[in-house]
Amino acid sequence: MSFTTQPSPVTRPNRCQLFGPGSRPELFAKMAASAADVINLDLEDSVAPADKPAARANIIRAIGEVDWGRKTLSVRINGLDTEFWYRDVVDLLEQAGERIDLIMIPKLGRAADLYAVDALVSAIESARGRGRRLGFEGIIETAAGFANVGEIAAASPRLQALSLGAADYAASMGMQTTGIGGTQENYYMLAPKDAGGERRPVWGDPWHGVTAAIVAACRANGVLPVDGPFGDFSDDEAFRAQARRAATLGMVGKWAIHPKQVALANEVFTPSDAQVSEAREILAAMTEAEAEGKGAAVYKGRLIDIASVRQAKVIVETAELIAG
Repeated sequence: MSFTTQPSPVTRPNRCQLFGPGSRPELFAKMAASAADVINLDLEDSVAPADKPAARANIIRAIGEVDWGRKTLSVRINGLDTEFWYRDVVDLLEQAGERIDLIMIPKLGRAADLYAVDALVSAIESARGRGRRLGFEGIIETAAGFANVGEIAAASPRLQALSLGAADYAASMGMQTTGIGGTQENYYMLAPKDAGGERRPVWGDPWHGVTAAIVAACRANGVLPVDGPFGDFSDDEAFRAQARRAATLGMVGKWAIHPKQVALANEVFTPSDAQVSEAREILAAMTEAEAEGKGAAVYKGRLIDIASVRQAKVIVETAELIAG
């Protein structure tokens, strides 16, 4: 372990982030009543340019009028390369009250992007005497974001989470696909010619590299890593497959772009009773071993040690956080 220990992320459930366009205020109450942990009201891609002022007004009104319960409430602002983003920030902080928890900043490319938004937010908070410090979420969805993800994750103490935005990422990287997440038809390998038998294709994961980079950058800086959208909301099993892959790599949750995906994300990112039971048994076995002066133990035929304890604690603590 490095002498410089990695900080802990914010303590809150983040299994599912449900998105809805600011131009559809009739959806807000339904989103608030959903089982999603985080609600993301959107001012960016899902809102046409001509509708952005009205969508912003809808969101500002809804932040104060809708009962959001205990959910984390976030608003995705427009990109820093547009003329809309500064007005999003100013109007939200000056008009929306203090119920808003986060703003999500899309297409982060470098640490300076977060610095710019942080400077504006800090000035408004100081001028308005805001009592609650606003948090940030960001999206890695460009080649620059991928290349600079480490400095982005360390750029602001306001930053609580980073997500992967697969569609814009694919476009920025020049990937030959129109799919949003999941397996891509032409991303495969064949067995060697001399392997014998039928040379069936083996599909890989084109999102693995950027996902692992986001997880590493986030975990090193106390930020929550979150998987982004899965475009085909008619394919539940493919959604589960991508979500399980993300959870295995260390991500804490996933976006839902359709209400039916909320239950799927919660299912995958909530540790099962069997997983929690096994984790508790591992902790108990190591406690017993330590009482006997041992640094390791045998559990169900496999060796466990202090690293196993760290893994087990992640599962138990996640389950306890979700439970209460």
